Amino acid sequence: MTLSRGTIVYGDDPFKGDDAARPWVVISTTEMPFHGDQYIALTLTTQTWYDDRIPINETDLIDGGLPKQSSILPWAVASLSPDHIDRELGTLDASAVDDAVRELVSYLGVSLLE
Repeated sequence: MTLSRGTIVYGDDPFKGDDAARPWVVISTTEMPFHGDQYIALTLTTQTWYDDRIPINETDLIDGGLPKQSSILPWAVASLSPDHIDRELGTLDASAVDDAVRELVSYLGVSLLE
């Protein structure tokens, strides 16, 4: 399984234990070392009380979808291998992924020039 940046997947949640799973969005590019064997991903959630969450609008979805209204948590980062991924759910528009990555990078003290 080779995934592209913006692919929404359903897979293991390393933050909640062995039997937990959740949706993720892949943010890494093909330039990442070990692309295809490892992906950097951000957590998706249906919870709405997180102030800095990034809501996913219907127009942000290129194809596929999510069973419930969801948001990206730009601070919840994981490295996923294909073994951790159960299935693909769809694809997010590049601008939604870019917004989440910009927010993540801001937490790390780096400014991105546009």
